[in-house]
Amino acid sequence: MFTGIVRERGEIVAVERIPGGVRLKLKARKIREGMQLGDSIAINGACQTVMAMEQDFFSIEALHETLRRTTMSGWKPGDLVNLENPLSPHDLLGGHLVKGHVDGVGVIRAKVRRAGDMVLRVQAPQELMVQVFERGSIALDGVSLTVVAVQGNQFSVTLIPYTQRETTLGSKEVGDGVNLETDMVVKAVQRLLGPKVKNRGLTRERLEELEF
Repeated sequence: MFTGIVRERGEIVAVERIPGGVRLKLKARKIREGMQLGDSIAINGACQTVMAMEQDFFSIEALHETLRRTTMSGWKPGDLVNLENPLSPHDLLGGHLVKGHVDGVGVIRAKVRRAGDMVLRVQAPQELMVQVFERGSIALDGVSLTVVAVQGNQFSVTLIPYTQRETTLGSKEVGDGVNLETDMVVKAVQRLLGPKVKNRGLTRERLEELEF
């Protein structure tokens, strides 16, 4: 379990094809401290397992299903990625609960600067949009964000200067893909209410209407 609060930006230093997937070697200093073999780590929002370690480096192996569901198949040496350790019982929940199970890939359709902030408009797979609503939470490349607007199959989020500086999202361009994970609470509510929200999505107003 993660929180969507990025601890460090790591760098991919090697990509090796292996049977059924790829092996990635990453450089990271802060998150490497205290890391052990077999630990989970979120890389751009995708939960992976540490398979090997060296000083300031660690490696993971991503299989076909992960490559299919995420942006990972396009990663190359020199790319920067968002890294987060799993949530521990003593950690503060600074963002929102994130499983590290990517639901799909979105595409950035617009990038607008407003004063020091940056607004990203993202197109998402239609099946995910029923789980996205204004003022709800969503993880983009492992970063916990609040949805500020929804229109059709697109939604917008705002990046404050700190998020632009400390994560990879500030350097994203129009046309880039991003890993999406919708709010697990919204997923649970949707399963619970079933047909009552099918094809209509969820909003705060809709939840109040259903007396949730």
